[in-house]
Amino acid sequence: MAQFTKQAIKDSCLKLLDERPLSQITVKDIVEDCGINRNTFYYYFQDLPRLIEDIVMEDAEAIIRSYPAVENFEDCLEAFIDYALSKKRVVLHIYHSANREIYEQYLWKVCDHVIDSYITTISSRRRVNESDLTIIKKYLTSLGFGIISGWLRSGMTEDIRSTFARICELKKGMIEEMISSCEEN
Repeated sequence: MAQFTKQAIKDSCLKLLDERPLSQITVKDIVEDCGINRNTFYYYFQDLPRLIEDIVMEDAEAIIRSYPAVENFEDCLEAFIDYALSKKRVVLHIYHSANREIYEQYLWKVCDHVIDSYITTISSRRRVNESDLTIIKKYLTSLGFGIISGWLRSGMTEDIRSTFARICELKKGMIEEMISSCEEN
């Protein structure tokens, strides 16, 4: 029963976020929507930002679980894009709220996982300098994070799929070359 109530609170919050910005949603709105009292809400969540954090991190974990090993950089970015587009209004309402930092932490976590898994997969058959590999991972994570952040900041109006496809064409072989340059003899 406890998990059901906690999920009902999250579902109500997501429903309301699809309708209006986070700044226009209160705990009262959520409890009225899901038919519980305020004390029940506060039993599960300290406040509205904690609820948002829980929702965002749960979504991040779901995407990460879907891709335990990454062999193709483009496929994982596609998973994030599909998720964001399927909940476009919710994503933008969180992103353009005072809770943007929570969403950016989620985005960083997903980008970091994708890049780490991808680099680990393509470098696993080589002896590479770990500190150089860490630098490559940071660089690529920052690149992905920056591009996706810019897309969110623009209201997700740009055709991000074609942008990423073109970036992948332009960088073809670049990552492998970077890893080759940090191989140990």
